[in-house]
This record gives sequence, C-alpha cells and structure tokens, in this order.
Amino acid sequence: MPEAFVIGLGKSGIAAARLLKQEGWEVEIWDSNTSPNLLEQQQQLAQEQITVNLGKTPNFENSELPKLIELIIVSPGVPWDIPILRKARDLGIETIGEMEFAWRHLQNIPWVAITGTNGKTTTTALTAAIFQSAGFNAPACGNIGYAACEVALKGTENKTQNSLDWVIGELSSYQIESSFTIAPKIGIWTTFTPDHLARHQTLENYYNIKAKLLKNCQMQIFNGDDVYLNKIGLNHWPDAYWTSVKGAEFLIGEKGFYIENGWVIEKLSANSQPQKIVEVSALKMVGEHNQQNLLMSVGAARLAGIEITAICRAVSEFPGVPHRLEHICTWENIDFINDSKATNYDAAEVGLASVKSPVILIAGGEAKAGDDTAWLNKIQEKAVTVLLIGSAANAFSQRLKAVGYNNFEIVETMENAIPRSAELAKQHQASVVLLSPACASFDQYPNFEIRGEHFRELCLQWTGNTQE
Repeated sequence: MPEAFVIGLGKSGIAAARLLKQEGWEVEIWDSNTSPNLLEQQQQLAQEQITVNLGKTPNFENSELPKLIELIIVSPGVPWDIPILRKARDLGIETIGEMEFAWRHLQNIPWVAITGTNGKTTTTALTAAIFQSAGFNAPACGNIGYAACEVALKGTENKTQNSLDWVIGELSSYQIESSFTIAPKIGIWTTFTPDHLARHQTLENYYNIKAKLLKNCQMQIFNGDDVYLNKIGLNHWPDAYWTSVKGAEFLIGEKGFYIENGWVIEKLSANSQPQKIVEVSALKMVGEHNQQNLLMSVGAARLAGIEITAICRAVSEFPGVPHRLEHICTWENIDFINDSKATNYDAAEVGLASVKSPVILIAGGEAKAGDDTAWLNKIQEKAVTVLLIGSAANAFSQRLKAVGYNNFEIVETMENAIPRSAELAKQHQASVVLLSPACASFDQYPNFEIRGEHFRELCLQWTGNTQE
C-alpha cells in the first residue's frame, strides 16, 4: 500500500487525507502544534485509520523513511520552503499542495480561479452566487467555503463528480506556490499590493506566483483600476479582459467590463457593441472596491455564457461576505461594522473609505510588513478616535504619533474596545464603530473569522444589555 504524508492538520489537510485514504493510500498527518481541539481531531481521524502526529514534524534524516513515502501534500498555511519540505524535494519525494491534489481529481470540470491581494473572497462568493443562480452546481472552495479536496471528495463519494458544472476557487499565493498543473478556464486577478512578504521575500516573487496561475488560464480578467496591474497592462497581458469603474475611456484595451451611468457594461471584442448587463445599485455592498468586484464577477459569468436575468437576480439577492464590512447592529444611530477580514493596510484603508465618517476605529493584532502611508492618511481624514488592540498596539501608537495623530487609546482587548468605542461614539457623535484591524489575528485569535465572531458577539451582547 503506498504511503503519503499530509503536513498540517487544518480543514484542507483533513480533506486531503480523507481523499488519499479513499484512494487506498496509507496516510499520516503531521502538525507541529498541539491543542485540545487538535487532540479531539486526532481521535476522530484514528477511527478512520488515519494516523495524526501532533507536536512534531517528520524526520527525513532517517534513511528508511524516504523510501516508504511516495507523496507529501502540504496544507496552505504551511510555508513551502521549510526545511523538511526542502529535504523531501531533495530526496525526490513528490511534494504538492492540497489545491494541486484536488485539481488532479477535478481537472475535467471548468474552473473559475480568483486570486489577488484583496477582494478575492467577495469576488469568489459573488461569482459562485451568480453561477448557482444560473442553475449550475458550482461550489466555492479554497480560501472560502469548502477545502478544494472536500469538493473532490464529495464528487467521488457520491459518484456525482460529473454533475459538478463549475468549480469556483479562491486561490491564495500560498496555494498557487505549491500547485503545478492547475489550468482554470477563467482566471480573475483582483488587486496587487505588497502582502505576505515575510513568506515570499520580494514583490517580484509574489507577483510571479500569482502570474503563474493567470498564465495557465484560458481567459483572464484583470482589475484595470488597480495601480500595479494597470501599469503592467497590455504589455504583459495582451489578450486579457480588463475592468474599470470609471467608464469606457479608462478601459485598457478594446474588450472588458466597465461602469457607465450606473450600469455594468460589457464589451466583448473591439468590434462588438457595448451591452448593459446589470445596474450597480442592485448590489447591496458599499464602496468602489465592491463595484470592482462586481465587474469581475459579472465578467466571469458572461465569459461562461450566463444569461443576464440570472446575473441580475443573483446580484440583487447577494447579502455580502461575513467579516468584510459586515453590518452587525445599530445602537443609538451608531452602526457597528465588522471588517475583521481587513488583515493588511490596503484592505483596512478600503474599509475606512467605504463607511460614513466620523468613525471610531478598532485596529491592531499581529502586524504585517507593508506601506501604511495611505491607511494613516485615511485615519486622519475619517477617524475621530482609534482604539488599539493586540501585539501591534504600541507600534501603531508610535506610527500615529509620527503623523501627528494623537486621538488613540491602547485598550489591548476586544472586550475593552466595545464598551469604550460605544462611549466615544456617543461623545463624538460618530456614525460608525468599525473593526478594521490592518493586522493578522494570530496574536489573540486562531483566525480572522473567530476575531470577527468575537466582535459580533460582544457588540450584540453589549448593545442588547444597554437597551434593556
């Protein structure tokens, strides 16, 4: 029986292990962490004859081990260049990401692949909603919804893989980096700004990873309003469809999707007539960035041949994405908004730009590398007070002082931030309390979703108690 290792006991790793097991592999999962939750999963998987090793990594210095292992599958959160993976590749053990493994089972089905620094999740969710509204079995997977191997597993378990019409995949740079043969029918590149540089080292490396995916796609859609992508333009991507919220005259090239007089317009070739598709006002989500996401989702749908009526229906019914400018509640005319998914400066700047001022901003967490200039400018323009939480609080306070902004308080935790934000909002007659951290969550939370859920829970609890 062939033996495979899975590195990382997350949703993706578990799905990959189950898919391997179903194919007749002997499977071991390795995770360098341990916790009550991981121990519980270890026990569950043991009942499925899947061995889980916690608190350690495989030792490939042992001369016998590499002879036994034929395949290693890496979860997206595991860095691609850690020593054990470099050693495995040096030993000739096939090493791939979970997304690549899923693709090998799903490559007969057309994919829409969405990547980019920001905007991926909203674009993926909206694209899936449109395809599903058109009657397609088109699950969203990857960084959103199911792990890609879960989609493959469901197909093989139920013998219904052929009933899948499309796969709508959100792919991070981590997932692309460890994939080699993924070739989607339609690729979308939402935005490009410095992020994950601690892992990818240079902006050029980060760009090349994402470009690798788009080059493998039959058709590409690019956000032409993104400064970096706009600059690269037709020189690098002469056959792509470009988008712009600013009108036809800002469209790069002669084909794409743009907004004019409140409508999404398509122009599919140099010689075709522009056609109205859907009114922008049908989308409930606020902000210019969401209009950009709308253009790219509609573009994918039209390139897939989806009718205008299905697009209009899906767009008007789309509720938005949890943790991205998500309205939680209104108390005393103050809106509490969860933007926990804003894990870098660019996303947090967009979050601030999208809400009414004046704003009480809650920011902080585990800081990332990046240029904070535009974010700090937006704070000065829109925020009356900034409440700082997490490990970045002291560094952020210094950055705010450096630009002459002194209306901040270090409150350390979300529990402290909510009542203080409500008090300050009343005092300053603020319109919005906005959690938009500009940081990863890992100093205080397992992920940004749990951070956002905690914000929601505390807001509802606090506002509910004060209303009684």
